[in-house]
Amino acid sequence: MQASLWWNKRTAKRDLQLISDAGFTWVKQQMGWRDVEGIQKGHYDWYFTDRIVADAEEFGLNLVFRLDREPVWAIASRGTTSYNGPPENPQDLRDFCHALADRYRGRVQAYQVWNEPNLAREWGGWPPNPAEYVELLRACYVGIKTADPDALVISAGLSPTGNGLPEAMPDTEYLIGMYEAGAAPYFDMLGVHAPGFLYPPEISPEQVAAKHDGHRFFCFRHVEDLRQIMVQYGGSDRQIAVLEMGWTTDPVHPAYAWFAVTPEQQADYLVRAFHYAKENWTPWIGLMTVISIADPEWTEEDEQYWWAITEPSWPETRLRPAYEALRDMEK
Repeated sequence: MQASLWWNKRTAKRDLQLISDAGFTWVKQQMGWRDVEGIQKGHYDWYFTDRIVADAEEFGLNLVFRLDREPVWAIASRGTTSYNGPPENPQDLRDFCHALADRYRGRVQAYQVWNEPNLAREWGGWPPNPAEYVELLRACYVGIKTADPDALVISAGLSPTGNGLPEAMPDTEYLIGMYEAGAAPYFDMLGVHAPGFLYPPEISPEQVAAKHDGHRFFCFRHVEDLRQIMVQYGGSDRQIAVLEMGWTTDPVHPAYAWFAVTPEQQADYLVRAFHYAKENWTPWIGLMTVISIADPEWTEEDEQYWWAITEPSWPETRLRPAYEALRDMEK
């Protein structure tokens, strides 16, 4: 399960307990590169990461750090501002990843390298470029593996989309571009995102394509299309990591409200998604990450609020039907 462990130690402990109580064994946490090495190259602030690693160990949970958001000093010269774009020099990310993996050798089980680089908004505002991402992936992979060979490197979760350049690239096209650019040796698990949109998890890409002008990505099982590309490029020996999965209940934001489900459907579909994957995707499916344990700061105006499986409450703990169903499902 994904959680927000960074700023508030008290809610972090509570949320890790919730994950453990639900019988889940992994927690995923976003980590901004700029939040650790933000002032200048080689100057690190390990306060938050030290605590998160120690807390995950306390609750017996495996930890995935999602790495992205370059510091200001590393922003590429082709842009003056960037929220989340590739650095000018991939070697800087390699050095950071090495320092990170060296500090937490044997204690952090996996690292996700960037997030949704097939969207311009997650690539510094520039058109997505799989070859450029592979340079970044290679740099981080080498940095991590030279410090902690046993840590898993997971490629970025790709966003299912039908939009084209310059604002986006469909995840299938982007993945082909990654393989063509030589990505295969530089990840242990392929990262994907698997929202279910409006449909139950068992519906096939062919069925949704018939409803959506040939677009196959409006379903949980779109993961199978990405798996087919892996096999095509000789990657059948590696697993897929679902880095985000879920259904939204959002009635507020028009971009999401059209595929909102009820809280009861959200709960049912999440449980059924795990059952489907176990029965049909074994042995090539690996980590599957539910979004998410709610950040206490989220409100109904935040899109993330509606994907969450708990309420953003503190100090009280308020669970949604999805959390209860996942806690109670057979493991």
